[in-house]
Amino acid sequence: MSKKLLENIFFPSNVRELKPHELPQLANELRRFIIDIVAAKEGHLGASLGVVELTIALHYSYNTPNDILVWDVGHQAYGHKLLTGRRAQFHTNRRLNGISGFPKISESKYDAFGVGHSSTSISAVLGMAIASELKGENKHHIAIIGDASIASGMAFEALNHAGDTNANILVILNDNAIGIDPSVGALKDYLTKIKSSRIDIEQQNIFEALNFDYSGPIDGHNLELLTSELKRLKEVKGPKFLHIITTKGKGLKQAEENQVQYHAPGKFDNLSGNVFPKKESKFTKYQDVFGKTIVELAEHNKKIVGITPAMLTGSSLKLLLEKYPERTFDVGIAEQHAVTLAAGMATQGLIPFCNIYSTFIQRAYDQVIHDVALQNLPVIFCLDRAGLVGEDGATHHGVFDIAFLRCIPNLILFSPRNEIELRNILYTAQLGLKNPIAIRYPRGKGKIENWQLPFKEIKIATGICLKKGDKLAILSIGTIADTISDVINVLENKNAIAHYDIRFVKPLDKKLLDQIFESFDKIITVEDGVIKGGFGSLILEYASEKNYKGHIKTLGIPDDFIHQGTVSELQKISAIDIESIKTIIESTLSY
Repeated sequence: MSKKLLENIFFPSNVRELKPHELPQLANELRRFIIDIVAAKEGHLGASLGVVELTIALHYSYNTPNDILVWDVGHQAYGHKLLTGRRAQFHTNRRLNGISGFPKISESKYDAFGVGHSSTSISAVLGMAIASELKGENKHHIAIIGDASIASGMAFEALNHAGDTNANILVILNDNAIGIDPSVGALKDYLTKIKSSRIDIEQQNIFEALNFDYSGPIDGHNLELLTSELKRLKEVKGPKFLHIITTKGKGLKQAEENQVQYHAPGKFDNLSGNVFPKKESKFTKYQDVFGKTIVELAEHNKKIVGITPAMLTGSSLKLLLEKYPERTFDVGIAEQHAVTLAAGMATQGLIPFCNIYSTFIQRAYDQVIHDVALQNLPVIFCLDRAGLVGEDGATHHGVFDIAFLRCIPNLILFSPRNEIELRNILYTAQLGLKNPIAIRYPRGKGKIENWQLPFKEIKIATGICLKKGDKLAILSIGTIADTISDVINVLENKNAIAHYDIRFVKPLDKKLLDQIFESFDKIITVEDGVIKGGFGSLILEYASEKNYKGHIKTLGIPDDFIHQGTVSELQKISAIDIESIKTIIESTLSY
């Protein structure tokens, strides 16, 4: 039996000591290590399995970290982390105080750029290459762009600029025809033609037209071919483009055959590859509440269309696609386009439900303001994954949305406290609102078993009293209302506590707030978004406007980036868990 190689690989310098014929064995060991850890600890699987050979070839061929690698998207980089000093810590991946699930500058000198969202790599390496040239440095700069990230507008912007420079960069297209869902769009069709040799080899392709030295497509799982081509490209000056073909999930049969599920499959048997059945739950994920409700609404309202930027499965908009494919639009990783596409549809009388994760709507902020709100077009934004999302960490938490959306004129901003409220606001939104609306809701399951009740219209700008009290008013927004109710139930002096679900961040229920200000001299606001500029800040602003003389305490996400961990762990860190809120309430009541 041959000796194990991976156990003696601590840094890329150890990889570069291996003989070429040993690299395939290292690839097998690296792939098995990733499978074994992710099977037990969960995380992203398919993407990293697909680039094992490429990862080894890059560190073998280049003098990392002096030569710079930027992974795009970041969930391709598990193999990279294992070869760059983090194998012993990899069991802590995505855990509290452990290593991040994505490359992170503060974690390792081998992580040249933080990458959690997509399509940033070419811009980043171009900036680095220009800086290196200005400093007189001689190094290589490589962007590995995969999982459909090349179709984003930002990637095209960077290609357009890079092709007009002499920058020493190499763009490697990891072409596996899938992101989280299968790739879409004309570029995908074009790449398919290249792979199937249906484009004349004498014909200039799109990347050559952008002044890149193009090579490929080549087999991204052939280490001999990869290392040979990378060696050649090291001698080529200026912008270069290497097109490689890989299989997402390579090395695990189920992951190759079911690439959507095995993108991040949860726990599974590391030998058979079979995903462990999840415990049956009588509750429904919020994304499925959205997905099932929009199908129900679309059956009766032919103007309804659904739009998502590459998140058909994650948003559950796939349910609409299955029933009404002609009214469902996956635009690829293109949040800006998704928003303005929705705006264009709204001008013609359609009712667009634009479903974008909260963290990704940040990428289309200008379009929300300029193309939707400024023109007061009734686009319905459904912001999934709002609040703390857990193990994906700082790049994926949806904690900024209240703060950056509430300042936009014309925009209605609503946060449902449960599944029924989400269902009813979706119904209300398609009845003919004259303004755009953003509806933010969390990842995960709700707590109501029978939520599919007859629709009820929600009156805009109305909050509700969930519990009466006489000494302290707690104002909450969204599903954190459940946490407040749990806290009140364990308090000795529960009758002193009033609880209000404000629901609408904008427009505010000023009549209700005026009553609260008149009745209470102690108020606590609680939210799962950032405190700075968030819901609590809004209440403070209105209190100042009304010359309120009482005490207001704001609870929420502190002015810091919150990293990975379970949602309950991160709530504790942010002091919005049951025990922390209980302590603050008791302290407030005591003075």
